[in-house]
Amino acid sequence: MKLRIYIDEVGNNDIGSSNIPNHRYLCLTGVVFDLGYVKSTLSPELDQLKSKYFNSHPDDPIILHRKELMNKKHPFKALCDPEIEKQFNAELLSHLERWQFKTITVLIDKLEHQNRYSTWKYDPYHYCMAIIFERYHLRLKELQMTGDMMFESRGGKEDIRLKDSYRRIFEQGTEWIKHEDIDETITSKELKIKAKSANVSGLQIADLLAYPLYRYALKFFKLKDDGRDTFNEQIIEVIKPKIYKGGSKIMGYGLKLLP
Repeated sequence: MKLRIYIDEVGNNDIGSSNIPNHRYLCLTGVVFDLGYVKSTLSPELDQLKSKYFNSHPDDPIILHRKELMNKKHPFKALCDPEIEKQFNAELLSHLERWQFKTITVLIDKLEHQNRYSTWKYDPYHYCMAIIFERYHLRLKELQMTGDMMFESRGGKEDIRLKDSYRRIFEQGTEWIKHEDIDETITSKELKIKAKSANVSGLQIADLLAYPLYRYALKFFKLKDDGRDTFNEQIIEVIKPKIYKGGSKIMGYGLKLLP
């Protein structure tokens, strides 16, 4: 068995910050799947779901995007019908509850970090990535398993910088993990990066869960709660048991706040 963590983000990675929530916070979420399970269960069932509701075809697969689903734009116009939307949402929640995976979410308050420290050790995105790397490594070590990491592409120079940052962690370790220990868990020195168009099931699940977990992290750490009860909260209710726990603790493991 080999695991893979698929990672997506919410928020802005600029070093500068402000009080505007979309600018102040950056959140990375990883979903951890067994690769054999992805092949046997996740991908076929996700393809079946897309085919059933959106007429997706293997030669021209539809890629699930949370924002496009919410806006009900092409190719998701079927959701304009309230009954179809209700059925799709119910089936998606049922799948998310049944599918076997774990989540790790790292949230950084860039404004607080900026106020607390005079210099940055990392680009905010890369800082969050290093923390997810640590938690994923701990998860693999706990299970005595191996795995790798996959990010969604952010474009040429950004992808190169992210790969370089990943390689440095692999070769030098972090503040909390020694580089020689990483070889026991992480199988690849090169970070895997795929575009949305690649139709990677794990990345689509990460895309669907990144925003709900961002909202949940803000509320969990008492940073922001708009009091609304939305479909995001329904998603959280079914995936809460899947948030990674170190021992019995979520905070610091499946949910981490920086700084």
